Amino acid sequence: MVTFSIQHRQDPGEARVGVLETPHGVIETPTFMPVGSLGVVKGIDPEELHRCGFGLMLSNAYHLYLRPGHALIAGQGGLHKFSGWSGAILTDSGGFQMVSLSGLCQVKEDGVEFASHLDGSRHHLTPELCIETQLALGSDIMMVLDECPPYPCSPEQARDAVHRTTRWAQRCRMASQGVSNGLFGIVQGGVDKDLRCRSARDLVDIGFDGYALGGLSLGEAKPMMFEMIETTVAELPKDRPRYLMGVGMPEDLVEGVCRGVDMFDCVLPSRHGRTGWLFTSTGRVLIKQAQYARDESPIDPHCKCTVCQRFSRAYLRHLFVSNEMLGCRLNTLHNLWYYGTLMAELRAAIQANQLQAYCSAFYAKRQRASVTRSAEGRASSDDLSQKHATVVSA
Repeated sequence: MVTFSIQHRQDPGEARVGVLETPHGVIETPTFMPVGSLGVVKGIDPEELHRCGFGLMLSNAYHLYLRPGHALIAGQGGLHKFSGWSGAILTDSGGFQMVSLSGLCQVKEDGVEFASHLDGSRHHLTPELCIETQLALGSDIMMVLDECPPYPCSPEQARDAVHRTTRWAQRCRMASQGVSNGLFGIVQGGVDKDLRCRSARDLVDIGFDGYALGGLSLGEAKPMMFEMIETTVAELPKDRPRYLMGVGMPEDLVEGVCRGVDMFDCVLPSRHGRTGWLFTSTGRVLIKQAQYARDESPIDPHCKCTVCQRFSRAYLRHLFVSNEMLGCRLNTLHNLWYYGTLMAELRAAIQANQLQAYCSAFYAKRQRASVTRSAEGRASSDDLSQKHATVVSA
Protein backbone atom coordinates (compact mmCIF):
# COMPACT_ATOMS: atom_id res chain seq x y z
CA MET A 1 0.00 0.00 0.00
CA VAL A 2 1.30 3.45 -0.96
CA THR A 3 -0.08 6.57 0.74
CA PHE A 4 0.82 10.24 0.57
CA SER A 5 0.19 13.05 3.04
CA ILE A 6 1.17 16.72 2.96
CA GLN A 7 2.93 17.96 6.09
CA HIS A 8 3.48 21.61 5.22
CA ARG A 9 2.83 24.04 2.36
CA GLN A 10 4.98 27.01 1.47
CA ASP A 11 3.00 30.19 2.08
CA PRO A 12 2.74 31.75 -0.42
CA GLY A 13 3.47 29.34 -3.25
CA GLU A 14 2.87 25.82 -4.57
CA ALA A 15 5.79 24.05 -2.89
CA ARG A 16 5.01 21.51 -0.19
CA VAL A 17 6.65 18.97 2.09
CA GLY A 18 5.03 15.55 2.19
CA VAL A 19 5.44 11.96 3.34
CA LEU A 20 5.24 9.06 0.90
CA GLU A 21 4.66 5.79 2.74
CA THR A 22 5.57 2.55 0.97
CA PRO A 23 5.99 -1.10 2.04
CA HIS A 24 9.75 -0.54 2.05
CA GLY A 25 10.02 2.70 3.93
CA VAL A 26 8.80 6.25 4.40
CA ILE A 27 10.15 8.90 2.03
CA GLU A 28 10.05 12.61 2.73
CA THR A 29 9.18 14.75 -0.28
CA PRO A 30 10.29 16.64 -2.29
CA THR A 31 12.64 13.78 -3.11
CA PHE A 32 15.06 12.74 -5.81
CA MET A 33 15.34 9.16 -7.07
CA PRO A 34 18.75 7.89 -8.21
CA VAL A 35 18.43 5.89 -11.41
CA GLY A 36 19.35 2.21 -11.24
CA SER A 37 17.83 1.01 -14.51
CA LEU A 38 19.22 -2.52 -14.11
CA GLY A 39 18.67 -2.67 -10.36
CA VAL A 40 21.90 -0.84 -9.53
CA VAL A 41 23.14 2.74 -9.61
CA LYS A 42 26.35 2.22 -11.56
CA GLY A 43 29.27 1.55 -9.24
CA ILE A 44 27.36 2.28 -6.02
CA ASP A 45 26.56 -0.14 -3.21
CA PRO A 46 22.95 0.00 -1.93
CA GLU A 47 24.13 0.96 1.54
CA GLU A 48 26.01 3.91 0.07
CA LEU A 49 22.75 5.11 -1.47
CA HIS A 50 21.12 5.05 1.95
CA ARG A 51 24.01 7.02 3.44
CA CYS A 52 23.55 9.65 0.73
CA GLY A 53 20.02 10.18 2.03
CA PHE A 54 17.94 8.19 -0.46
CA GLY A 55 15.09 5.84 0.39
CA LEU A 56 13.64 5.45 -3.12
CA MET A 57 15.40 4.17 -6.25
CA LEU A 58 14.18 4.02 -9.85
CA SER A 59 14.64 0.89 -11.95
CA ASN A 60 13.44 0.13 -15.48
CA ALA A 61 10.95 -2.68 -15.99
CA TYR A 62 11.65 -2.95 -19.73
CA HIS A 63 15.39 -3.43 -19.31
CA LEU A 64 14.91 -5.93 -16.47
CA TYR A 65 12.30 -7.79 -18.53
CA LEU A 66 14.94 -8.28 -21.24
CA ARG A 67 17.78 -9.16 -18.86
CA PRO A 68 17.82 -11.11 -16.63
CA GLY A 69 14.02 -11.48 -16.99
CA HIS A 70 11.22 -10.65 -14.59
CA ALA A 71 10.45 -14.34 -13.96
CA LEU A 72 14.04 -15.00 -12.87
CA ILE A 73 13.97 -11.99 -10.52
CA ALA A 74 10.62 -13.12 -9.08
CA GLY A 75 12.15 -16.54 -8.43
CA GLN A 76 14.97 -14.83 -6.53
CA GLY A 77 12.49 -13.16 -4.19
CA GLY A 78 11.88 -9.96 -6.14
CA LEU A 79 14.06 -7.03 -7.06
CA HIS A 80 14.63 -5.89 -3.47
CA LYS A 81 16.18 -9.18 -2.41
CA PHE A 82 17.88 -9.75 -5.76
CA SER A 83 19.64 -6.36 -5.67
CA GLY A 84 20.17 -6.05 -1.92
CA TRP A 85 18.31 -2.72 -1.84
CA SER A 86 16.09 -2.46 1.23
CA GLY A 87 14.49 0.86 0.31
CA ALA A 88 11.51 1.49 -1.93
CA ILE A 89 11.61 0.93 -5.68
CA LEU A 90 9.73 2.77 -8.42
CA THR A 91 9.86 1.05 -11.80
CA ASP A 92 9.47 2.89 -15.07
CA SER A 93 7.38 0.96 -17.56
CA GLY A 94 9.48 1.31 -20.69
CA GLY A 95 7.50 4.08 -22.35
CA PHE A 96 10.56 6.34 -22.61
CA GLN A 97 12.34 3.64 -24.61
CA MET A 98 9.95 4.49 -27.44
CA VAL A 99 12.03 7.67 -27.72
CA SER A 100 15.50 6.46 -26.73
CA LEU A 101 15.19 3.28 -28.82
CA SER A 102 12.83 4.63 -31.45
CA GLY A 103 14.63 2.87 -34.27
CA LEU A 104 13.96 -0.50 -32.65
CA CYS A 105 10.25 -0.22 -31.91
CA GLN A 106 6.87 0.20 -33.55
CA VAL A 107 3.88 1.58 -31.65
CA LYS A 108 0.57 -0.18 -32.21
CA GLU A 109 -2.79 0.13 -30.50
CA ASP A 110 -2.29 -3.10 -28.58
CA GLY A 111 1.20 -2.19 -27.37
CA VAL A 112 4.75 -1.74 -28.62
CA GLU A 113 6.74 -4.10 -30.82
CA PHE A 114 10.39 -4.01 -29.75
CA ALA A 115 13.52 -5.50 -31.25
CA SER A 116 15.83 -6.11 -28.29
CA HIS A 117 18.89 -3.86 -28.29
CA LEU A 118 20.72 -6.81 -26.76
CA ASP A 119 20.20 -9.58 -29.32
CA GLY A 120 17.58 -8.42 -31.81
CA SER A 121 14.87 -10.74 -30.46
CA ARG A 122 11.29 -9.53 -30.91
CA HIS A 123 9.04 -8.61 -27.99
CA HIS A 124 5.49 -7.32 -27.74
CA LEU A 125 5.08 -5.04 -24.72
CA THR A 126 1.43 -4.49 -23.80
CA PRO A 127 -0.02 -2.57 -20.87
CA GLU A 128 -0.94 -5.91 -19.28
CA LEU A 129 2.59 -7.32 -19.65
CA CYS A 130 3.94 -4.04 -18.30
CA ILE A 131 1.96 -4.55 -15.08
CA GLU A 132 2.79 -8.27 -14.94
CA THR A 133 6.49 -7.46 -15.15
CA GLN A 134 6.39 -4.82 -12.42
CA LEU A 135 4.38 -7.07 -10.12
CA ALA A 136 6.96 -9.82 -10.60
CA LEU A 137 9.72 -7.37 -9.72
CA GLY A 138 7.86 -6.43 -6.53
CA SER A 139 7.83 -2.71 -7.30
CA ASP A 140 6.53 -0.44 -4.58
CA ILE A 141 5.38 2.04 -7.23
CA MET A 142 4.53 0.96 -10.78
CA MET A 143 4.20 3.23 -13.78
CA VAL A 144 1.60 2.82 -16.52
CA LEU A 145 2.74 2.14 -20.07
CA ASP A 146 2.63 5.46 -21.91
CA GLU A 147 3.52 6.75 -25.34
CA CYS A 148 6.15 9.46 -25.07
CA PRO A 149 6.36 11.39 -28.35
CA PRO A 150 9.67 12.95 -29.39
CA TYR A 151 10.40 16.67 -29.37
CA PRO A 152 9.58 18.31 -31.64
CA CYS A 153 6.57 16.43 -32.94
CA SER A 154 3.51 17.33 -34.97
CA PRO A 155 0.22 18.29 -33.28
CA GLU A 156 -1.23 15.04 -34.62
CA GLN A 157 1.56 12.98 -33.04
CA ALA A 158 1.11 14.70 -29.70
CA ARG A 159 -2.69 14.25 -29.81
CA ASP A 160 -2.49 10.57 -30.78
CA ALA A 161 0.05 9.91 -28.01
CA VAL A 162 -2.24 11.48 -25.41
CA HIS A 163 -5.25 9.44 -26.47
CA ARG A 164 -3.26 6.20 -26.62
CA THR A 165 -1.63 6.90 -23.26
CA THR A 166 -5.07 7.33 -21.71
CA ARG A 167 -6.33 4.07 -23.21
CA TRP A 168 -3.23 2.21 -22.07
CA ALA A 169 -3.51 3.78 -18.60
CA GLN A 170 -7.04 2.43 -18.30
CA ARG A 171 -5.82 -1.05 -19.24
CA CYS A 172 -2.98 -0.82 -16.70
CA ARG A 173 -5.47 0.22 -14.04
CA MET A 174 -7.64 -2.80 -14.84
CA ALA A 175 -4.65 -5.17 -14.86
CA SER A 176 -3.59 -3.97 -11.41
CA GLN A 177 -6.96 -4.40 -9.71
CA GLY A 178 -6.69 -6.11 -6.34
CA VAL A 179 -2.95 -5.49 -5.79
CA SER A 180 -1.40 -3.32 -3.09
CA ASN A 181 1.40 -1.89 -5.25
CA GLY A 182 1.10 1.80 -6.03
CA LEU A 183 0.33 2.80 -9.62
CA PHE A 184 1.04 6.21 -11.15
CA GLY A 185 -0.48 7.66 -14.32
CA ILE A 186 1.70 9.63 -16.75
CA VAL A 187 0.55 12.92 -18.28
CA GLN A 188 1.64 13.50 -21.88
CA GLY A 189 0.85 16.25 -24.38
CA GLY A 190 4.19 17.58 -25.57
CA VAL A 191 4.30 21.36 -25.26
CA ASP A 192 0.60 21.86 -26.01
CA LYS A 193 -1.18 23.31 -22.96
CA ASP A 194 -4.62 22.10 -24.03
CA LEU A 195 -3.37 18.55 -24.59
CA ARG A 196 -1.58 18.56 -21.22
CA CYS A 197 -4.81 19.60 -19.50
CA ARG A 198 -6.83 16.99 -21.39
CA SER A 199 -4.35 14.24 -20.53
CA ALA A 200 -4.26 15.19 -16.84
CA ARG A 201 -8.05 15.36 -16.53
CA ASP A 202 -8.53 11.99 -18.24
CA LEU A 203 -6.01 10.32 -15.94
CA VAL A 204 -7.56 11.90 -12.83
CA ASP A 205 -10.92 10.50 -13.93
CA ILE A 206 -9.39 7.00 -14.05
CA GLY A 207 -7.81 7.48 -10.63
CA PHE A 208 -4.20 6.75 -9.65
CA ASP A 209 -2.04 6.81 -6.51
CA GLY A 210 0.13 9.53 -8.05
CA TYR A 211 0.66 11.38 -11.30
CA ALA A 212 3.80 11.84 -13.37
CA LEU A 213 4.67 14.55 -15.87
CA GLY A 214 6.22 12.78 -18.84
CA GLY A 215 7.59 13.91 -22.17
CA LEU A 216 9.52 16.94 -20.87
CA SER A 217 13.22 17.84 -20.87
CA LEU A 218 13.49 16.40 -24.38
CA GLY A 219 14.94 19.53 -25.96
CA GLU A 220 12.30 22.20 -25.39
CA ALA A 221 13.41 25.54 -23.94
CA LYS A 222 13.44 25.81 -20.16
CA PRO A 223 10.68 28.45 -19.98
CA MET A 224 8.46 26.15 -22.04
CA MET A 225 9.17 23.21 -19.73
CA PHE A 226 8.33 25.33 -16.69
CA GLU A 227 5.10 26.50 -18.33
CA MET A 228 4.07 22.89 -19.00
CA ILE A 229 4.82 21.97 -15.37
CA GLU A 230 2.62 24.81 -14.09
CA THR A 231 -0.16 23.92 -16.53
CA THR A 232 -0.13 20.24 -15.55
CA VAL A 233 0.20 20.68 -11.79
CA ALA A 234 -2.87 22.94 -11.79
CA GLU A 235 -4.95 20.01 -13.12
CA LEU A 236 -3.72 17.36 -10.67
CA PRO A 237 -5.18 16.47 -7.26
CA LYS A 238 -3.49 18.28 -4.41
CA ASP A 239 -3.52 15.14 -2.24
CA ARG A 240 -1.49 12.98 -4.66
CA PRO A 241 2.27 13.05 -5.33
CA ARG A 242 3.47 14.73 -8.51
CA TYR A 243 6.48 13.24 -10.26
CA LEU A 244 8.52 15.05 -12.93
CA MET A 245 10.18 12.33 -14.98
CA GLY A 246 13.77 12.51 -16.21
CA VAL A 247 14.63 15.91 -14.71
CA GLY A 248 17.35 17.01 -14.09
CA MET A 249 19.91 19.65 -13.34
CA PRO A 250 19.99 21.16 -9.82
CA GLU A 251 18.35 24.34 -11.13
CA ASP A 252 15.56 22.23 -12.62
CA LEU A 253 14.89 20.60 -9.26
CA VAL A 254 14.68 23.98 -7.55
CA GLU A 255 12.29 25.26 -10.20
CA GLY A 256 10.17 22.11 -10.09
CA VAL A 257 9.85 22.23 -6.31
CA CYS A 258 8.77 25.88 -6.50
CA ARG A 259 5.99 24.79 -8.85
CA GLY A 260 4.70 22.02 -6.61
CA VAL A 261 6.57 18.93 -7.86
CA ASP A 262 7.24 16.24 -5.23
CA MET A 263 9.41 13.65 -6.99
CA PHE A 264 12.24 13.69 -9.53
CA ASP A 265 14.59 11.25 -11.20
CA CYS A 266 17.54 11.65 -13.55
CA VAL A 267 20.74 9.86 -14.58
CA LEU A 268 22.79 13.07 -14.29
CA PRO A 269 24.43 12.51 -10.86
CA SER A 270 25.86 9.15 -11.89
CA ARG A 271 26.40 9.83 -15.60
CA HIS A 272 28.13 13.14 -14.97
CA GLY A 273 30.17 11.51 -12.22
CA ARG A 274 31.55 9.06 -14.77
CA THR A 275 32.43 11.92 -17.14
CA GLY A 276 34.07 14.10 -14.47
CA TRP A 277 31.31 16.71 -14.07
CA LEU A 278 30.95 17.37 -10.34
CA PHE A 279 28.12 19.35 -8.75
CA THR A 280 28.90 21.87 -6.02
CA SER A 281 27.12 24.62 -4.10
CA THR A 282 28.67 27.19 -6.46
CA GLY A 283 28.19 25.36 -9.74
CA ARG A 284 30.03 22.67 -11.66
CA VAL A 285 33.62 21.47 -11.41
CA LEU A 286 35.05 19.75 -14.50
CA ILE A 287 37.68 17.69 -12.73
CA LYS A 288 39.72 16.86 -15.86
CA GLN A 289 40.79 20.49 -16.28
CA ALA A 290 44.49 21.16 -15.79
CA GLN A 291 43.83 23.86 -13.19
CA TYR A 292 43.05 21.12 -10.65
CA ALA A 293 46.32 19.18 -11.11
CA ARG A 294 47.83 20.66 -7.91
CA ASP A 295 44.63 21.75 -6.17
CA GLU A 296 44.68 20.40 -2.60
CA SER A 297 41.15 21.56 -1.77
CA PRO A 298 38.11 19.27 -1.75
CA ILE A 299 35.53 19.33 -4.52
CA ASP A 300 33.31 21.55 -2.39
CA PRO A 301 34.59 22.98 0.93
CA HIS A 302 30.99 23.12 2.20
CA CYS A 303 30.19 19.48 1.40
CA LYS A 304 30.15 16.87 4.16
CA CYS A 305 30.36 13.76 1.96
CA THR A 306 33.15 11.26 2.60
CA VAL A 307 34.77 12.13 -0.73
CA CYS A 308 35.15 15.80 0.18
CA GLN A 309 36.34 14.88 3.68
CA ARG A 310 39.10 12.57 2.39
CA PHE A 311 40.24 13.45 -1.13
CA SER A 312 41.59 16.48 -2.97
CA ARG A 313 40.68 17.78 -6.39
CA ALA A 314 44.23 16.95 -7.48
CA TYR A 315 43.81 13.30 -6.54
CA LEU A 316 40.37 13.02 -8.15
CA ARG A 317 41.77 14.57 -11.34
CA HIS A 318 44.62 12.06 -11.28
CA LEU A 319 42.13 9.18 -10.99
CA PHE A 320 40.02 10.57 -13.82
CA VAL A 321 42.80 11.21 -16.33
CA SER A 322 44.31 7.81 -15.42
CA ASN A 323 40.96 6.15 -16.16
CA GLU A 324 40.89 4.56 -12.70
CA MET A 325 37.48 3.10 -11.82
CA LEU A 326 37.73 4.49 -8.29
CA GLY A 327 37.51 7.97 -9.76
CA CYS A 328 34.10 7.25 -11.30
CA ARG A 329 32.86 5.81 -8.02
CA LEU A 330 34.05 8.73 -5.91
CA ASN A 331 32.71 11.31 -8.36
CA THR A 332 29.32 9.58 -8.41
CA LEU A 333 29.18 9.33 -4.63
CA HIS A 334 29.86 13.04 -4.29
CA ASN A 335 27.21 13.94 -6.87
CA LEU A 336 24.61 11.74 -5.20
CA TRP A 337 25.41 13.30 -1.82
CA TYR A 338 25.00 16.75 -3.39
CA TYR A 339 21.56 15.84 -4.76
CA GLY A 340 20.46 14.31 -1.46
CA THR A 341 21.62 17.42 0.42
CA LEU A 342 19.91 19.75 -2.06
CA MET A 343 16.56 18.03 -1.54
CA ALA A 344 16.97 18.09 2.26
CA GLU A 345 17.72 21.83 2.13
CA LEU A 346 14.67 22.46 -0.04
CA ARG A 347 12.45 20.56 2.41
CA ALA A 348 13.86 22.55 5.33
CA ALA A 349 13.33 25.85 3.50
CA ILE A 350 9.69 25.00 2.78
CA GLN A 351 9.10 23.98 6.40
CA ALA A 352 10.45 27.35 7.50
CA ASN A 353 8.49 29.27 4.82
CA GLN A 354 11.87 30.48 3.54
CA LEU A 355 11.89 28.97 0.05
CA GLN A 356 12.13 32.31 -1.75
CA ALA A 357 15.16 33.33 0.32
CA TYR A 358 16.74 29.91 -0.24
CA CYS A 359 16.29 30.13 -4.00
CA SER A 360 17.72 33.64 -4.14
CA ALA A 361 20.81 32.50 -2.23
CA PHE A 362 21.07 29.36 -4.39
CA TYR A 363 21.32 31.42 -7.59
CA ALA A 364 23.43 34.19 -6.06
CA LYS A 365 26.20 31.76 -5.06
CA ARG A 366 26.33 30.37 -8.58
CA GLN A 367 26.33 33.79 -10.16
CA ARG A 368 29.18 35.04 -7.95
CA ALA A 369 31.26 31.95 -8.68
CA SER A 370 30.54 32.24 -12.39
CA VAL A 371 31.69 35.85 -12.48
CA THR A 372 34.85 34.93 -10.55
CA ARG A 373 35.71 32.11 -12.93
CA SER A 374 35.17 34.39 -15.89
CA ALA A 375 37.38 37.11 -14.41
CA GLU A 376 40.15 34.54 -13.87
CA GLY A 377 39.86 33.43 -17.46
CA ARG A 378 38.99 29.86 -16.44
CA ALA A 379 35.39 29.69 -17.58
CA SER A 380 32.79 31.81 -19.27
CA SER A 381 30.00 33.22 -17.20
CA ASP A 382 26.78 31.20 -17.34
CA ASP A 383 23.62 33.19 -17.91
CA LEU A 384 21.63 31.88 -14.97
CA SER A 385 19.08 34.65 -15.14
CA GLN A 386 17.06 32.71 -17.70
CA LYS A 387 16.77 29.83 -15.27
CA HIS A 388 15.51 31.90 -12.37
CA ALA A 389 11.86 31.09 -11.78
CA THR A 390 9.33 33.84 -12.09
CA VAL A 391 7.60 32.17 -9.15
CA VAL A 392 10.65 32.95 -6.99
CA SER A 393 10.88 36.60 -7.94
CA ALA A 394 7.13 37.21 -7.70
